[in-house]
Amino acid sequence: METKHFLINEHRERNIDQAANLLRQGELVAFPTETVYGLGADATNFQAVQKIFKAKGRPSDNPLIVHVARKEQLYEFVKDVPVYVKQLIDAFSPGPITYVLQSKENVASNVTAGLSTVAVRIPDNDIALSLLTACDLPIAAPSANTSGHPSPTSAEHVLQDLNGKIAGVLDGGPTQVGVESTVVDCTGEKPIILRLGKITAEDIKKVLQINPVSVYEEEVEKPKSPGLKYKHYAPEIPLYLVTTTKNIQTIIEQKRKKGYRVGALVSDQTVEQISADKIISIGENEEEMATNLYHALRSFKKNEIDLIICESFPTKSVGKAVMDRLSRAASKTL
Repeated sequence: METKHFLINEHRERNIDQAANLLRQGELVAFPTETVYGLGADATNFQAVQKIFKAKGRPSDNPLIVHVARKEQLYEFVKDVPVYVKQLIDAFSPGPITYVLQSKENVASNVTAGLSTVAVRIPDNDIALSLLTACDLPIAAPSANTSGHPSPTSAEHVLQDLNGKIAGVLDGGPTQVGVESTVVDCTGEKPIILRLGKITAEDIKKVLQINPVSVYEEEVEKPKSPGLKYKHYAPEIPLYLVTTTKNIQTIIEQKRKKGYRVGALVSDQTVEQISADKIISIGENEEEMATNLYHALRSFKKNEIDLIICESFPTKSVGKAVMDRLSRAASKTL
């Protein structure tokens, strides 16, 4: 299969219509959201959704997130909606937040991995919203990458993993947020954060005046959210996450003395203080670190280095999501 590369800055409307037609025909199309690129399929078409699992090599018990274009459309797929959900939707949607609610069971069963709940969100990206409107379908869309790899934040990343496996990719340039949406379980009296993202527990508390909002951190057999059960986000070489106060340069030198080619993933503040075989800085603040994280992880290649030493980053806001992804990607913590 030839993967069509639709450059959105050329013939925007025509390209979106072509991508929408492919989705209506049961094909897979990758598209940008504000978080990462998603791999879309008609969420009501079991066979189309099954292609997602095949293309990604994704376990079938890992549920998918359904993307819709409008707030009204979200309610078409969920029931028993608590009052506080409207407050969250009004405050944060469109935006990088996903709501897990009881399903009306009008999406394909493989979208929900057989659960009674469904995860739904409204992306804050003009291209994504235009595509959703053009195809007039709910679109199931996990990240458009091979399962376990760092998520894609550009069309180039999508093609690195899925070229020839999907029908097309809408190229809207790099994504802005850089880490996946916050996922919130809204099936109970209080919301529970299942996956960390740009929207934090503190943000939700300010809207709902509920204290505290719990954070779900356990590994589970039947997860309601992607990113809970399986190893994710890993680069192609081992990543060692430094969570202690050990000097990073000392660790790098210890590994180099053993013959390893060592890469370093650090902040702008640290980059001038270290020496390694390859050094990548991901920014000076939490927002930049989130935006740059997956591109940085993909930039380390096994033909250049043998392992990555990564420092720990601040966690006042979206940095919590960055550290969550790094902890899941890490082969080892030091």
